[in-house]
Amino acid sequence: MCGGIGSRFWPYSRANMPKQFLDLFGTGRSLLQMTYDRILPLIRPENIIVVTNRQYVDLICEQLPEIDRSRILLEPDRRNTAPCIAWAAYHIGAIDPQASMIVTPSDHLITRESIFENCVARGFDFIERHDALLTLGINPTRPETGYGYIQIGREIEPGLLKVKTFTEKPNKELAQVFIDTGEFFWNAGIFLWTVKSIKDALHHYAPDLAAVFDAGTNRFATEGEDEFIEQNFSGCPSISIDFAVMEKADNVYVECVNFGWSDLGTWGSLYDNSRRDDNGNVTVTDNIMTYNSTGNIFMAPENKLVVASGIHDCIVADAGDVLLICPKSDEQQIKVMLTDVRIRHDNKYL
Repeated sequence: MCGGIGSRFWPYSRANMPKQFLDLFGTGRSLLQMTYDRILPLIRPENIIVVTNRQYVDLICEQLPEIDRSRILLEPDRRNTAPCIAWAAYHIGAIDPQASMIVTPSDHLITRESIFENCVARGFDFIERHDALLTLGINPTRPETGYGYIQIGREIEPGLLKVKTFTEKPNKELAQVFIDTGEFFWNAGIFLWTVKSIKDALHHYAPDLAAVFDAGTNRFATEGEDEFIEQNFSGCPSISIDFAVMEKADNVYVECVNFGWSDLGTWGSLYDNSRRDDNGNVTVTDNIMTYNSTGNIFMAPENKLVVASGIHDCIVADAGDVLLICPKSDEQQIKVMLTDVRIRHDNKYL
């Protein structure tokens, strides 16, 4: 899935260049490319499909020249993750009705990739033996308010448990209660299921959405697919797969995993996952000079020198036409700031 804007990462993540296309760690590979590299040991290249907004087709082709154009599904509108996943399931099902799927966002950071590969292999084995919708759960390390939480139930197999409940982005007090109980995991937003299982779930729990794609059953994986999507995709309800299916279905399971994971949804998550200097500063480029400054994250164009003194625990992000200076503790206000920018300047700086 590669169609999001990543607004919480503004001003670096913009509508014309969202965070999944950025090299945030100075590795020479964008988050999208890192995701592709991570999946390659698990999935044959010809079976990898990218679903994105049509405005990003050139970026996809530039960053992933290995992906044939026929395997890039271009959404005409942003309708959240359920329509995105439904389209992929119908497209894949038209090619191979017995297929299994892994659904993964293109903008997450995963470390200890050999463990990730083992977890995915075990997940595929599970869904191919059970009528199951499987999500990956991360052991929480802090009362994070920006993630969804999964409450675990009885263990079906070692490390694979029935899901009791989902809770989306609780407040800090409730998140702390979740951690204290030991019954909750972060929802990584990585899913595994067979085409049949997810299509059955869509028909049962999101019939309005399934009906849109049922109308084009004979056109998927044909020359008529793009035309059908152009004419019908906007009629899909805008809803996440969690709200549409996962919170309602009775065959949802979680695999509790122990690889390193972050959804890189915020500046704080980038700070937590980046190398820091002796003063706790993250400087993504070499053109940052700091004095008496601690606990900051600095980003700026490579051709701009940044000199900072007496700055503590802040985000300093210079994107050329926008400079953001904000305490890290206030980063949840960035969406509010974006709303104000839109009111004052329309879409100029978005």
